[in-house]
Order: sequence, then C-alpha cells, then structure tokens
Amino acid sequence: MADLSTDFVGIKLKNPIIAGASGLTSNMDTIKLLEKSGVAALVCKSLFEEQIELEQLKFQADLHKNENLYSEMLDHFPHLEHAGTKEHLFWVQKTKEAVAIPVFASLNAVRREIWIDWGLELAKCGIDGLEINLYATPQALTKPGGDIEKEQIELVGELKSRIGLPLIIKLSPFYTNVLHFIDELDKAGADGFLLFNRLFQPDIDIEKEENVFPFAFSQRDDNRLPLRYMGLLYQNVKASLCAGTGIMQGEDVIKMILAGADVVQVVTTLYKNSIDHVGTMLKDIDTWLSAKKYSGLAQIKGKMSYHSLQAKDQWVYKRTQYVKMLMQQGDKLMEQILY
Repeated sequence: MADLSTDFVGIKLKNPIIAGASGLTSNMDTIKLLEKSGVAALVCKSLFEEQIELEQLKFQADLHKNENLYSEMLDHFPHLEHAGTKEHLFWVQKTKEAVAIPVFASLNAVRREIWIDWGLELAKCGIDGLEINLYATPQALTKPGGDIEKEQIELVGELKSRIGLPLIIKLSPFYTNVLHFIDELDKAGADGFLLFNRLFQPDIDIEKEENVFPFAFSQRDDNRLPLRYMGLLYQNVKASLCAGTGIMQGEDVIKMILAGADVVQVVTTLYKNSIDHVGTMLKDIDTWLSAKKYSGLAQIKGKMSYHSLQAKDQWVYKRTQYVKMLMQQGDKLMEQILY
C-alpha cells in the first residue's frame, strides 16, 4: 500500500483528505462516521459573528431588566450560563476529546475585536489549529480595496502572534491580485491557505418578488480554479496549501497534489455520495499511485506545478492557455463551417 501521509501546517496527517466545516461536523454521530471513514482531520462547523451579535442583543435585553445596575457586564462575554456561543465552545472541545484525528475550529467574523476575542476563546478548546474565513462584502463605495487588504493582513499578524496555534486562512478569489495578497499574508504569519471559499449569493424570485437564498452545492468543474492557484503557489510560499471546492473523487485529490497542494477539504461529495465515499477516494488514490509505481504522495507533490514544469510547458498556468484554447476551438469551428 502506498504512503498517503502528508504534512499540513506542521501537523502530520495520515492522508490528504480533511472534512470541511459543515453540518456534518456539528453532529457527534456524523463526526464519528467521518473519523471511521478515514478522513485525516476535520474542521468544526463555523462560528459566525452574526451569531455572537444576535446573542449579545438578547443578553443585553436580559441584563437591562435590572436597569443597567451592572453595566460593566455588557461586554463580549456576558456572564450568563448556557449561551449558544458558549455552547459552541463546549462543542468544539467535546469534538476534540471525542476523536483521535486533528480538529480545527472555524471562525467567520468582520470586526477586529470579534476576531481576536473569539479566536482566543476557540484556542482554549484544545484545537489543533484555527481556520479563519476572510469573507467580507464591501458595502462602502469609497473604501479602497487596498485598505481592506491592509486590515486583513494586520489581523492575521495579530491573531497569529496571540493564539499560539497554526492559523489557516480561507480566502475567496475576489482580490485584485490574489497571489500578492497571499504572499503578504504568508509574510504576516499564516500557516496555511484554503483556496477557495464558496460564497453564497442572493437570488430573486420574480413571481413572488422576494429575495431568496438558494443553497448550491459545488460542482466538479469548480476545482479548476484552486488547481491553477495550487500550481502557481507551490514553492512560492512557506505556508501549507489546501484545495477546496469541487473535490469529488480520488482523482481530484491526485490532481491537486500534483499541482502542489498538501491536502484537500471535502464537503459536497460527503453529502452527495455519503460519508463512506471517503474510503473509496482513498482506495482510488492508492490504486493510482501503485499503478504508477509511486511509493507515496511525496513523490508526486508539485510534480505538475508551475515551478516544476519546463519553461516550454509553463504556459498552462498563464494567459497563453486561454489564448491557445480559443484558437483551437476557433480552428475546429472553421473546419466545421468549411468542410
């Protein structure tokens, strides 16, 4: 059997498949099934700033019943028992204690104080690392993109210096130059990058004339974008690389490792093909490696990255790929027209 082990943010993993944050990682029954299926690690379902804010509003209303007699209690952690966010912390700690595989927490916030306060709280739960989702939709037309990036880079530096744990940055592709931004985050202390965050977009029901928010699973073709960036980032950043979005089969994992990824995260395929599908994916990876006479993943990591390709072949990661594809398609269409 081939050696499927890999390293991610300084942690040795038995294979490259991590269960991403989802409803499946917020239920102990499915968490146990995930571990049994063979995933190398899991990410607990995210804690969102909106959850914290909603509970703070409720807590403040409860506290105000006493006419602000104890106004000093109105902070990020009101001293009321059985709070939902406190239950989240308890759940993360319980998950870590229940499984033998590494466990990462996930935090999705906007304001600096929430990032820091709750990043520190999650770090106390015994987790192996913290995944932060830098998902912010700018609403001010006058705020330059550079200011947003500067704030996020400073946040990563501060969080890394204070939590004392591996810090994984989950990003969207919507930066002017995502490669430069990743390089700056790498210098700020990020230990890993998860590419890319699948953002939920609003829709409109024109019959009811109301907003709707459909839940859309990722599609297999969606993995081509992270694959490109795995190939471009390999050997160019110190941090570990994790590919997400559209990872459905064992061959998708192989592609990402060839491009330069250390690990992948899966969610959609667990819902569509069942949790047991992880075992099938791992078996397919092992079969492919054995058929190719590779002893393990270490032999193929980055083999098809920009860094590893000959200069004459590096065009696949450049604009030339786009131009060549259009020209080839144009030639085929011309042949159909003429002949």
